[in-house]
Amino acid sequence: MHMHRLEKLWMFIGGGTLLFFLIVLGIGAFIQGAQPPSCLTVIDPQRVEAHDPFKEENLGLQEVEGGDLDYVVNVVASAFNYDFGKDEEGNVVRKIRIPAGSKVMFQGTTKDVVHGFQVAGTNANMMLEPGYINQVEVTLDNPGVYTIVCNEYCGTGHQFMTAQVEVYEE
Repeated sequence: MHMHRLEKLWMFIGGGTLLFFLIVLGIGAFIQGAQPPSCLTVIDPQRVEAHDPFKEENLGLQEVEGGDLDYVVNVVASAFNYDFGKDEEGNVVRKIRIPAGSKVMFQGTTKDVVHGFQVAGTNANMMLEPGYINQVEVTLDNPGVYTIVCNEYCGTGHQFMTAQVEVYEE
């Protein structure tokens, strides 16, 4: 097969550019210490409540004493609902209130199918899979009400699976 000299030149330029971008991306990931998520924490999805972070009294917003984090939010996703526990009157919590400037770790799992967990307007985004605990840390600086949405199709009531995070000025 005969290739014109300009075709060979453009193939060389295109291949070289692709190789250059892949090397830059690889070096950048190595220097920043980027690693793929590793599902190290495995739990029994049928007995989620048996694990400390997901016991009824530990769900929702927990203040952290010392360390880098200010708060931990434990959540269990199931059947078109995010479970943050219950308030003092026994009502289901659908809204979490957090002071502006707080560093928060969202920690979640699910009992049934794969769910998404995204705090819209922030970089908090994770996939909740049965049998695994996933975590994401975010600093919430801007006051406002943020919607938590499921961004993985989980069934016929998927569009109703929402909750809220209210970031308030102290």
